[in-house]
Amino acid sequence: MGITKKRFTAVVLGLGMVGSLAACGSSGDQGSGGGSKTVTLVSHDSWAVSKSVIAAFEKSSGYKVRVLKDGDAGQAVNKAILTKDNPQGDVFFGVDNTLLSRALDNGLFQPYEAKGLGQVDAQYQLDGDKHRVTPVDYGDICVNYDKEWFSKHKLTPPASYDDLVKAEYKNLLVTENASTSSPGLGFLLGTAARYGDDGWQDYWKKLKANGVKVVDGWEQAYNEEFSGSSGGKKAKGDRPLVVSYASSPPAEVIYADPKPKTAPTGVADGTCFRQIEFAGLLSNAKNTEGGKALIDFLVSKRFQEDMPLNMFVYPVVEGAKVPAEFTQYGPAAKDPGTMDPAKIADNRDQWVKSWNSLVLR
Repeated sequence: MGITKKRFTAVVLGLGMVGSLAACGSSGDQGSGGGSKTVTLVSHDSWAVSKSVIAAFEKSSGYKVRVLKDGDAGQAVNKAILTKDNPQGDVFFGVDNTLLSRALDNGLFQPYEAKGLGQVDAQYQLDGDKHRVTPVDYGDICVNYDKEWFSKHKLTPPASYDDLVKAEYKNLLVTENASTSSPGLGFLLGTAARYGDDGWQDYWKKLKANGVKVVDGWEQAYNEEFSGSSGGKKAKGDRPLVVSYASSPPAEVIYADPKPKTAPTGVADGTCFRQIEFAGLLSNAKNTEGGKALIDFLVSKRFQEDMPLNMFVYPVVEGAKVPAEFTQYGPAAKDPGTMDPAKIADNRDQWVKSWNSLVLR
């Protein structure tokens, strides 16, 4: 969701409470039929799944799963493109709608229509009938705020993009670099969706003048700069506003000990951008049959219902249940910003280039 997350696992949140899948076997494992019995999933650092769920897949399919994490979503996609002729694995998970066109234009994936795709809402199937990617989850990139800080300073938290450039919020916001971070790029696209082709640059000029701080990635922004994070190993930062996810507040509750009655952080609902994450069978994958089986599994009800409390994203399969505590403390945004994938494809690189000139120089 990379938050996606993109997007939002306990690993991404720096809370260290959810065990990510350990690599099992090696790419050289051979079955009795001579084919590889290991299928390799390449992903961003946010991948996490319950051991019992992956064990069920391994038992039913006969394949061992090996996971290779390759950094932030943007970094992972770029590396996958550079290695596409001799890919590191069979399936890539974590390319989102902000980066999808880059992956497709570079021929990263081969077509495969997943079993169970009919249960996935059509609004998430952005590749039409080509089926080069399969939707797996969605989430919302939004500005989060530290409730205690705003209460202490007797200041109402911002609710919209317009609020963020007001004088009372000067030097309070930290965001991620749009050229290196999935949530950073999502936040940029959210402002472009809100203010249009001609207005987003003026907005960022105002945001810069109002003291926005930019760091490389989510981990640094949330766990080091944000005053409301409980998961960082370092001392808390002094910024009470951070670009994160709508699903960050429930994570702050679920992994707290003791658990608070309400989330210590909130979401500025008028600053959200919808992120959709996909998986795809890599071109030149060495184990295509194993890869297909793994993609089928990612849209199975069992995996979909396991995601919310592991990766803090929402399932795309109709009928998949979401835990009550997940929706109680972090419901999906009511009216998130969206953008047509074709428009992202046509403008993303130039927008990022302009953003770099405006904000980083």
